[in-house]
Amino acid sequence: MSIALYIAALLLFLVGVAHSYLGERYILIRLFRREDLPKLFGGTQFTIRTLRFAWHITTIAWWGFAGLLVHLASGSISRNVVAMTIGITFLATGLVTLAASRAKHLAWPVFILIGIISLWVGAT
Repeated sequence: MSIALYIAALLLFLVGVAHSYLGERYILIRLFRREDLPKLFGGTQFTIRTLRFAWHITTIAWWGFAGLLVHLASGSISRNVVAMTIGITFLATGLVTLAASRAKHLAWPVFILIGIISLWVGAT
């Protein structure tokens, strides 16, 4: 059973890689060439950055799930491991949101706070 979970984790990791790479190459770049993107905060840059980080944080979430599957497969799953994995996943999500939006999208402090709280719970 654990081999199946390791395979599932690997597949989830690879799907994340493919999602980010192929999505960037074949969907996002082509979408951003359109002339009719919404102009938020005075232009299309905020829209482009928001779509880009929203696309890639899906991959981060999948990698977090892959981490949980690895811990489940190894038998080391516990409240602390789940909380720490969620914490790391949301810190990464918050940092990507912060950087990609140049701190303009207000989700980043919420994601970072979720990450900090989860890491704190996981450490206790």
